[in-house]
Amino acid sequence: MTTTTYAVLVPLLPFLGAVAGLLLGRTAPGFVRPLAVLPTLASLVLTVLVAAGQGGGRAVDAATQLTPTGSVPIELALHIDGFAALVAVLVGVVATCVQLYSTGYLRDDARYPSYAALVSLFTSAMLLVVYSGDLIVLLVGWEVMGICSYFLVGHYWETPQARAASLKAFLVTKLGDVPFLIGLFALAGDAGSFRVTTVLGAVASGHLHHPTLVALLLLAGVAGKSAQFPLHSWLPDAMAGPTPVSALIHAATMVAAGVYFVARLLPVFQASSAAMVVLAVMAAVTMAGSALAALAQDDIKRVLAYSTIGQLGYMTGALAVGDRGAAVFHLLSHGAFKALLFLAAGVVIHAAGTNSLAAMSRMGNLRDRVPDAYWTMTVALLALAAIPPFSGFFSKETVLGAAEHVATGHTGHAPGAAGWIVLVAGLVTALLTAAYAMRLWLLAFRGRGADAPGHGRQPVVMNAVLWVLAVPSLAFGGLAFRVLPDWFDGRSLAPALTTSVLGTGLAVAGGVLAYGAWRHTTALAARAPLGAVAAHPEADAGLVESEAIASHEPAYGDIAYAPDPADPGRLLLGPLHRHAAAGFHLDTVYAALFVRPVTAGASLVRFLDREVVETYVRGAGALPRLLGAAVRRAQTGNVQTYVSALLAGTVVLAVAAVLVATGA
Repeated sequence: MTTTTYAVLVPLLPFLGAVAGLLLGRTAPGFVRPLAVLPTLASLVLTVLVAAGQGGGRAVDAATQLTPTGSVPIELALHIDGFAALVAVLVGVVATCVQLYSTGYLRDDARYPSYAALVSLFTSAMLLVVYSGDLIVLLVGWEVMGICSYFLVGHYWETPQARAASLKAFLVTKLGDVPFLIGLFALAGDAGSFRVTTVLGAVASGHLHHPTLVALLLLAGVAGKSAQFPLHSWLPDAMAGPTPVSALIHAATMVAAGVYFVARLLPVFQASSAAMVVLAVMAAVTMAGSALAALAQDDIKRVLAYSTIGQLGYMTGALAVGDRGAAVFHLLSHGAFKALLFLAAGVVIHAAGTNSLAAMSRMGNLRDRVPDAYWTMTVALLALAAIPPFSGFFSKETVLGAAEHVATGHTGHAPGAAGWIVLVAGLVTALLTAAYAMRLWLLAFRGRGADAPGHGRQPVVMNAVLWVLAVPSLAFGGLAFRVLPDWFDGRSLAPALTTSVLGTGLAVAGGVLAYGAWRHTTALAARAPLGAVAAHPEADAGLVESEAIASHEPAYGDIAYAPDPADPGRLLLGPLHRHAAAGFHLDTVYAALFVRPVTAGASLVRFLDREVVETYVRGAGALPRLLGAAVRRAQTGNVQTYVSALLAGTVVLAVAAVLVATGA
């Protein structure tokens, strides 16, 4: 079999697994788990074979026309370069780990068959986006991911938080998809084709007539899908879904799709200096704002959600300075440690019976309850904070080095202003990232109080997945910059000395500040006692999470939940803490600008429909009814009455005729 054949099977196998899982979920439930894991695992093996066949060299291209569509054809096309090959492997690894983890995490969930099928379909759609060489086919995968996210985020549909979060995620991403679709058609109109290779050729030859307009329209869709400012507010709320879904969305699919799209079509954006500066500003605001918000969150999953937004800001920042190699490098590195963070958080939530860091900080010996999650999450947090030699250090410093080269004029891939914006924001975010990573670790694992509740040991498969993901979180960065430069346009991925020293120094400083603040607040605060918590060794992790969603209330017992006076985030942020905890009130702004006017308009339309339109409709029906009633009264069946009425009418007509004749 050829590389092209393998590539066709990569998205096809999870799709077939999803269809089979939905069909057999009720009639043959014993096949559900194999149908969830095996097609995804086979797809992972094929992505590795495709990557080996591509080898970081010339892109693999193949196409066949689906149907005649007029002047701009739509084709089922493949375009697999080094970036696509590596991102597909990442998607396969994370999706396989999520499916394996879910077999234990949701083992008692009655809706597991539909959940597993949706995860497989989600994976298939992302792989279609990665391998597609035609923008319309890419758009199909793009939209299928949005639909799947709606159902997966709303998996616990019994809770109002999950229903609201799924609807919000769908609407906000669709808000960005409308200009994105217009941008795709404008781009194809200029290039004369939806083929990626043709579009890139048109850009290289200067045939793109409206680069700024096209780039800004496409950026709207990217901002929605990749949760960039100002369309990022849906992602923290999406934590209402199961933890494995959070890992999949945040690490390898959905939010990664926007970054990957810009990386694939980067020359289109580089054709407009204005678009690159806009991209840089968007990345800078996203990085710094999300890091401040993460430092104030109490829900452990919301901390990680804002962390994802910030790391995506690093990726878009790398793209804003014209270095897609650095962006995809950080995308791959981030995918490993962020999947690990979410899956480890799922184990911690199961053990603690709550999502609340304030409650966890009042629990003693939580780290002893979950030793696997403790050690692997420590590795992932060090990678997130970009501490050498963990993978996040190499990829994040590559981004900062690319920004420094543009800012100092060593390369002309982007405007110098974009370089300075990304560099300054990236360094500030490095400090804040280490601070909130240290805060999460201290509150989750260094709590003081009564022993943490015992909810039984996690299934072996869940802990095994954590250790599998810990390996790339520790070693991928150092391996990639040494052996994979050919896969990244041949550019060196080695960190620059200046930014490495600055970035690492700021990261260490952020961790030290958070630790010092924690020691200070812990010494001053009177710890609230831990309430009695019943042990439920038979409890399912998904049940624990579904009962603790959004409200942060414990699933079992009476853990005292209140703002933690020992929270170092309160000391570090000061008066900014309240605003950062609320996401800087962006949802309030949206409610004032969009939600309330739309709701008011809907109320007005309903009033007009009920009081005006229906009044005319009712009147139009009432008049014939009244006339009919009057006529019915006249139909008495009495001949004398009819003759009398006839004579009276004749007299009236005669009098009228005389009056008319006399007047004439």
